[in-house]
Amino acid sequence: MNSPIKTCSDRAFPHRLKEAGFSLIEMMIAITIGLVILAALVGVLATSSGNSPTNDRTSELMTNGRFALNSMKQELRQAGYRGYTSVDPMPPVALGAISGECMESVVTAGTFVSNIRQGVWGANDSNPFPANCIPTTNFASGNDILVVRRLEEIPPPKTLVSNTLYFQSTYAAGQMFRGTTAPNLSNPSAPTGTPDTSTPLGTFAVKTYVYYISPFTVSVTESPPIPALFRVALNSDGTNNPTMAAELVASGIEHMQVQYGVLLNPGTATETTQYFDTLIGTSLDTTATAWDNVNSVRIWLLARNSTAEPGYSNTTSYSMGNKTGGNAYTVSDGFRRQLFTTVVQLRN
Repeated sequence: MNSPIKTCSDRAFPHRLKEAGFSLIEMMIAITIGLVILAALVGVLATSSGNSPTNDRTSELMTNGRFALNSMKQELRQAGYRGYTSVDPMPPVALGAISGECMESVVTAGTFVSNIRQGVWGANDSNPFPANCIPTTNFASGNDILVVRRLEEIPPPKTLVSNTLYFQSTYAAGQMFRGTTAPNLSNPSAPTGTPDTSTPLGTFAVKTYVYYISPFTVSVTESPPIPALFRVALNSDGTNNPTMAAELVASGIEHMQVQYGVLLNPGTATETTQYFDTLIGTSLDTTATAWDNVNSVRIWLLARNSTAEPGYSNTTSYSMGNKTGGNAYTVSDGFRRQLFTTVVQLRN
């Protein structure tokens, strides 16, 4: 049998006889497998990219909602704190003008701020305060308003500053004043005008907050409008007259409902806490009302994304506070939302 003729080159390099390339079929199979793998990777990448905006919107809801709720909880836990005393405060020393003070009626300047005996107060689905406190355009209708009053200990050095509101207290009495001259508190059991030096004396900073929902965060002309939780806060900087001015708490909070827990039948077998949307009495009452019996506060905050999500439809009915059943808060748009709720026990 004739064998193939080997050239000199073949004899010098015999391994070349075993070399072979991809056949056309093998190459087509390899390309097909590569395309399948590439298509799978593109699909994973597309899914990941599609989920990223949704994840960002969820993170936005969680961040805004939790921050707003925690801010309110922190203040409510200290609501009604009066320093050393638990008795009703004495009438305040003349406090002078307080710009933007939230007062339901025309009364003496400082009446609202000085009502420290009333730790919490609320308005149901309405704004009872004048425009210098919460302008009509800044209030999202159908929302509740929550008032929190408390004291805060002055950190060292305890140097009093002019044009600042303080509260001085002993175990037996307490009184609010303005500036660097503290009042002399008298022991009720001592002769009139005798300074009370038998118990510790403390001076505290006055804190007052009025929480509400605004339909916008920055201005009424923003597009789209982004709702937000605001509070009107008492500010004393020592230079200018005390003022009450709006502070942004958290953007993206669309709705707020608040209920107030009152202990019924205390000390009996039927003792229970019942929650009310509001109670009898104004924010200016300086004598005992039902608000004195509030032992807990229940809050609902509805957080909303700043922008609508393309292709997403939200037609949910959110139940909160007195917004239940046919009165539930219902939406129909492309914004994602999340409801946050908590119950805060009052310590004072």
